[in-house]
Amino acid sequence: MFRGEQWMRGYRVRWVMRRHKSDRIIGALTVVLLGVGLIVIYTIGPMRVNVLNATYGSNYSENYFVIRQAINVILSLIVLVVAFKLPYQVIRKFSKVVMFGGLALSALLAILAVAGSSLAKCELGACRWFDFGGLSFQPAEVLKIGLVLYLAGLMAERKKEGKLSSLDFWIPFAVVSGLSLLFVVVIQKDLGTGVSLMAIILAMLFMSGVKIQYFIATLGVVAACGVVAIVSSPHRVERLLTFNSEDSSDTYHIENAMIAIGTGGLLGVGIGNSVQATGYLPESINDSVFAVMGETFGFVGLVVIVGCFTILLMRLLRTANYLQDTEESLVVVGVFAWATAHVVINIASMTGLIPLTGITLPLLSYGGTSMLFTAAALGLALQLSCYTSREPRTEEKVSASAKTTHEPRRRVA
Repeated sequence: MFRGEQWMRGYRVRWVMRRHKSDRIIGALTVVLLGVGLIVIYTIGPMRVNVLNATYGSNYSENYFVIRQAINVILSLIVLVVAFKLPYQVIRKFSKVVMFGGLALSALLAILAVAGSSLAKCELGACRWFDFGGLSFQPAEVLKIGLVLYLAGLMAERKKEGKLSSLDFWIPFAVVSGLSLLFVVVIQKDLGTGVSLMAIILAMLFMSGVKIQYFIATLGVVAACGVVAIVSSPHRVERLLTFNSEDSSDTYHIENAMIAIGTGGLLGVGIGNSVQATGYLPESINDSVFAVMGETFGFVGLVVIVGCFTILLMRLLRTANYLQDTEESLVVVGVFAWATAHVVINIASMTGLIPLTGITLPLLSYGGTSMLFTAAALGLALQLSCYTSREPRTEEKVSASAKTTHEPRRRVA
């Protein structure tokens, strides 16, 4: 049973909240998307192996990627259950540990990269992963969930104290957010993940109830930093300038993504018949998996996939709206912003709506770290969905004499 009380500017929300059934749609769609992702990797994994073996002279087995993805899916399901079962009151105690642990790991990765250590995995001039003998780990994923947990606690506490406009809030908020973006966007050169961090920060700040002028100012600062991050990086400027280029060498990736989606037609070419996955489409099992699914399952298949993501995101938003505790509501808002950024940016990139940005499609793209932490975030949101009320969040004006009462305002079975 949850007991709580929220105060803000003379308003109060009090409740006794009994656990009820979770939002099963969130859980079901998470499992379904994990399953679909495994099927897709099963069909295109051998093609990816052939490309790597032919290009780099490696000796991967035909089932290399599907076996690793199956392990990732199993671990993600375990993480999903653990995040669902482990009480949030326990998890929140470690929010600062996770947040500053993510910053520490990012700093360590940068140091190892400068030192030329084999523990820092670098590709195309960007060092974003730890490499432990074939097992890679991306500290940026720790930063995502760390930001969600830390900012939710900070915002809820300052809101309760009526200090959302004070330096007691803005200094730690700016330091943590700024360092996170510095490590990811500048040092790790990962603008795609940086955009998802920005989405988390801005969405949670907006929903915290901060004054609109402060939010707009923060939005302006973030936008300015984004512009600086782009113009200070030659490859990002080039990618932006060649977005609508007529030179096929500049738009090779996006053109092949569009060819894949177009080839799929209405119902797709069928499982195992993808041509683009044989080496034409870069990153076919990672960032480009949406295009390969379009070729395999066709327009109808993509509509189903987009529909699943849309319903999942809307259920997260509904959960946040019906949670009466400010901190818990902000946690789910952060998870919603995290998932939305990945889905929207990935699909928009693959369909030529925005310049190409390397970012995974949640639960579907090949990979371990991203999938595990996404599953953890969704498991936490699933747990908190057990404590929603029958009505959206409200704030009730109370008199000074009523502030001493201990009777709950709402009881939900």
